[in-house]
Amino acid sequence: MPQQKDIVKIAIQMPGAYPQLIQLDQKKPLSAVIKEVCDGWNLPGPENYALQYTDGVQMYITESNRLDIKNGCILRLTKAPGRCAEDLFKGIQSSDAGVRCDSLKELAGVSTDMTFAQEFISRNGHLLLVKIVEDSTESNVIMTHTLKAFMELMYHGIVSWENLSTVFIKKIASFVNAKPTDASIQQVSLDILENMVLSSQSLFLQVKHEITMERLIAHLQVTNQQIQTKAMALLMALLQTAGDSDKQDMFAFLNKKNLRQYIYKNIIHSSGSVQDEMAHHLYVLQSVTLNHQELRMRTPLDCYSQEQRDILHGLRQAAFETESENSLSNERRRSLCAKEFKKLGFSNNSNPGQDLVRTPPGLLALDTMFYFATRYPDAYSRFVLENSSREDKHECPFARSSIQLTLILCEILRIGEPPSETGSDYHPIFFSQDRLMEELFCVCIQLLNKTWKEMRATQEDFDKVMQVVREQITRTLSSKPTSLELFKNKVNALNYSEILKLRQTERLHQEEILAPPVLELKERLKPELLELIRQQRLNRLCQGTMFRKISSRRRQDKLWYCRLSPNHKMLHYGDVEEDSDNPTIETLQEKIPVADIKALLTGKDCPHMKENKGKQNKEVLDLAFSITYDVEEYSLNFIAPSRTDFCLWTDGLSVLLGRDMSSETMRSELDILLSMEIKLRLLDLENVPIPDSAPSVPKPPSNYNFCYDFSQTEQ
Repeated sequence: MPQQKDIVKIAIQMPGAYPQLIQLDQKKPLSAVIKEVCDGWNLPGPENYALQYTDGVQMYITESNRLDIKNGCILRLTKAPGRCAEDLFKGIQSSDAGVRCDSLKELAGVSTDMTFAQEFISRNGHLLLVKIVEDSTESNVIMTHTLKAFMELMYHGIVSWENLSTVFIKKIASFVNAKPTDASIQQVSLDILENMVLSSQSLFLQVKHEITMERLIAHLQVTNQQIQTKAMALLMALLQTAGDSDKQDMFAFLNKKNLRQYIYKNIIHSSGSVQDEMAHHLYVLQSVTLNHQELRMRTPLDCYSQEQRDILHGLRQAAFETESENSLSNERRRSLCAKEFKKLGFSNNSNPGQDLVRTPPGLLALDTMFYFATRYPDAYSRFVLENSSREDKHECPFARSSIQLTLILCEILRIGEPPSETGSDYHPIFFSQDRLMEELFCVCIQLLNKTWKEMRATQEDFDKVMQVVREQITRTLSSKPTSLELFKNKVNALNYSEILKLRQTERLHQEEILAPPVLELKERLKPELLELIRQQRLNRLCQGTMFRKISSRRRQDKLWYCRLSPNHKMLHYGDVEEDSDNPTIETLQEKIPVADIKALLTGKDCPHMKENKGKQNKEVLDLAFSITYDVEEYSLNFIAPSRTDFCLWTDGLSVLLGRDMSSETMRSELDILLSMEIKLRLLDLENVPIPDSAPSVPKPPSNYNFCYDFSQTEQ
């Protein structure tokens, strides 16, 4: 007895007969099942019959796909694939035009099945179709059915496209090039040519020779949406397959004819599946067009190229009005160039080309900088001169920012990534703007300078600024602006304070949609993680920090060191020399009992800030803090080396005083730890095993040549 799971209950139909309800034994050979069905209807020659699905794609049932049959399926007893192929092969060659037409129409429908296609092709049926096309003596209706049947057979990949004759290719191309012809023939012919182009370079060259861009554009301007879509598909195939020189010619032609704008406007009038297909073609057109810059993105600057060196010096000369360099000595000229390249924001002042060795963005970054300098010289000069007049820490480095911004735009626009087969996410702005990459860069580099000022950024904040700029660009492009001017207005309105508001809103929304148990878990985890941060702050205070004293003349002079004792009872401090390295507690002469500390003051409330009221800049105020002791008559005053040290010390002192930590660093670290811990706790719900012990640390690499040195200084 076969097991129950091997038995499938199905119904089998045949025209002119009552259906049979059978229990299909999946262990029994299919030929035996068909024989039993034929016996039930007293049909001779069961080898001439096969089973076929009645619904959806009417595939033949074979030994390889029979396990897909489900309970309740309705199948049909029909001609076997071999017998059907033989009958249609004969019908196509009939002297009766009606029989030929009906046979070709049926062939176009049944050829979607792989089993049938193999049988028909084994009889060289596809060559018979090729001959019909080459002779071109049949009516438009018969020719349409012939081309459809041929296309369906070729979809299976049984026969190579490269086996087709030149006569056949020319004939298909003639159907596309002909002006007064049947729309159905042109639609299938465009489909056939697209598949030829995508199959091999040799066929691409033949099709390109036969089909002109002007003719394809004419097909894009007809009212038949199916022809428009197929013509667009062929155009995209030609663009994707073309070499660099052919691609450049096609891009030039498209821009000259203003075709991109026409294509985008045309999609508004498309509908249903046609619109979806057009959206994919628009995405491919955008991707292929932008990807022609991939070569520049992957090519590093050649320090021996005179042309590239001239462009670099052109950037420098466009930014600064310098005295005649010809009258200077070589040493003086090199010194002047290095100074000006430093003002431009290059890391390597003596050899700025080294900044452009990294790929990506490679030479593309040089292209965008030079485009900005030549296309918008006033904005370029204003950017450079404005930052040259700022303090070193607060200046926005043009070159470094440009290189990173170019890389960000490449990632957002997916330059260098091949178009996805299912992609449809295109940017409408692309279809209204030539040289989109360069023009976006010109808008965004000015946005970057604006955001830098809004964030009051220093060199240490460079990565944070770039993250905000990336978010500004991404959010604006996601709103699908249709012109560069609209993009410019929207992205400039999305300032730093708006980004912070959006982040806060999204974070609150995310928390609202979290399931109550997850929110409860988050609250339970907070005390444990806060204690972890508190211990880290105290350990950091025990390590100590080097501080600078600032005199009344605002001149940095002496150094002093402060650290917390291991038992957290005493603060030790004292003056140290410039080259001192983490002095021990014993060498620090002064100390303050933690129990005597009365208050922690920050910013303008600090005594050393009140003494110099009106003289301290915002940077010093943001780093100043003090502790008062002995009934607030005495104070110990600090100027932290950085904002991070300020947060660590004020948090640590708050812990010593029994108060809550309140710095932005603490909040950020708590968010990160909570997120990581919750994700780890929820791994169990995804059946992800968590090991009991940490994984072993891998061996160190044999060398560290992969590290990039950002500490290059003027030589």
